[in-house]
Amino acid sequence: MREDGRESDNIEDRRGQGPTGDDGGGGGFALGGRHIGIGGIIIAIAASYFFGIDPRVVLGLMSGGQPAPPPVPVQHVNSGPPTDTLGHFVSVVLANTEDTWTAVFAKAGREYRKPKLVLFTGSTPTACGTGRTAAGPFYCPNDEKVYIDLAFYRMLRERFQAPGDFAQAYVIAHEVGHHVQNLLGTMAKTDAMRSRMSEQQYKQVSVRIELQADCYAGVWAHDSDQMHKFLESGDLESALRAASAIGDDTLQKQAQGYAVPETFTHGSSAQRVRWFKSGFDSGALASCETFNAQPL
Repeated sequence: MREDGRESDNIEDRRGQGPTGDDGGGGGFALGGRHIGIGGIIIAIAASYFFGIDPRVVLGLMSGGQPAPPPVPVQHVNSGPPTDTLGHFVSVVLANTEDTWTAVFAKAGREYRKPKLVLFTGSTPTACGTGRTAAGPFYCPNDEKVYIDLAFYRMLRERFQAPGDFAQAYVIAHEVGHHVQNLLGTMAKTDAMRSRMSEQQYKQVSVRIELQADCYAGVWAHDSDQMHKFLESGDLESALRAASAIGDDTLQKQAQGYAVPETFTHGSSAQRVRWFKSGFDSGALASCETFNAQPL
């Protein structure tokens, strides 16, 4: 994957700054007056370990939880493109997503509002609660920021067996896909469904949200390659391996030896591959209508 493009200025580098340790809390999250047990936490974190919204958001959906309290302000932030190699890489990827989605929105007569990408170490305050390394990368719709501890890329390579620059870029692209959903009003619409649905019903909605973000990542990859010749030999295969490696069925089989489809919140490996390819093959938002698709 080419790494010689424009760098984004929409970076907040909090690495080594701000809160980085545990908060001394108990063995679970208490949301909306309901305590989610360790089993629910394992499911939420495993499902959100790769390409997902903060597990607190997932757990909030499961419990009908209340909005998170305002985050503690971060005292020191290095703004602008980072100077280290990996920081430079994600800055270039973010800039590439900005170019793609600015063009896509402009064609529709809309303006694309660029998200911030926050780099942190350990933990950091967000408008969705405290973000932690263990949660994996996530998007917070309340402050329109993507959060990632770059140590996750080592886990991506070693635990999920998904090496390669493009697999790493796919992580950012999926989270930016959630930002696109936020701007298009998808998150507001699905959030309004919570009170009218059971926990099980909303898990099915969550799967469609996540698969659409995968599809949007595919749209980005298509348009990026068209505009900048961004892809090199093996890049697409790298992304497909990553999508397959982090399907709910694969993660659950690794964790407990079997899959429980009714607990899926992100989609199976086959579904994630299918929807990324749908976006990549067409390069069109219209190919990402996961909410109307039967079957997924």
